[in-house]
Amino acid sequence: MSKDSAPAAQETDQEPDLPVAHSETPSLGALFLAFARMSLAGFGGVLVFARQAIVDQHRWMTADEFNETFALCHFLPGPNIVNLSMVFGARLRGIAGGVAAFTGLLLPPTLIMMVLAIIYARFGDVDVLRRSLAGISCAAVGLLIAVVFRMMTPLLKRVDVAALILMLGVFAAIGVLRLPLQEVLLVAIPVSIGVTFLVRRKVAA
Repeated sequence: MSKDSAPAAQETDQEPDLPVAHSETPSLGALFLAFARMSLAGFGGVLVFARQAIVDQHRWMTADEFNETFALCHFLPGPNIVNLSMVFGARLRGIAGGVAAFTGLLLPPTLIMMVLAIIYARFGDVDVLRRSLAGISCAAVGLLIAVVFRMMTPLLKRVDVAALILMLGVFAAIGVLRLPLQEVLLVAIPVSIGVTFLVRRKVAA
């Protein structure tokens, strides 16, 4: 075996441990269509389908990148998934990409909801319709729980103890103790940044 082939063999052996390679940068039309499909499929919330499309289907982001981007959008004012469409689109195609993703996300459901609002205003008192909406709400909760576990996977694979402790702490503060969201974030954000800085500094050393 030659000397040149040995490094090549080592690189091949290391490929499974590397992050999944990104696919080609999508066009503005592809961004619009992708987010339009997410919005039309997103019964009970678009986050589930957004992660599946961006990470698993198109491979425009790795799982870690999606978590980091969504975390940023979660701390910004406004709906999280709308923030994500703007940030994600702008990251890939600039301002025009953000507008394309934003429009694709909101335009189709807006048109559909206008029609459904007219129908609901007329038939909203029907008992069968109320029972159907109750069943849909249960499915929405199940979808949300599923995507939360999917987003936790990178943390569990890396055995990131500090991140898991912070996550559980925020969950306990907001979900169990019912503390105000703003106060929890004022404490959690600087603590998480400080812990991440110390961990990365220790690893680099």
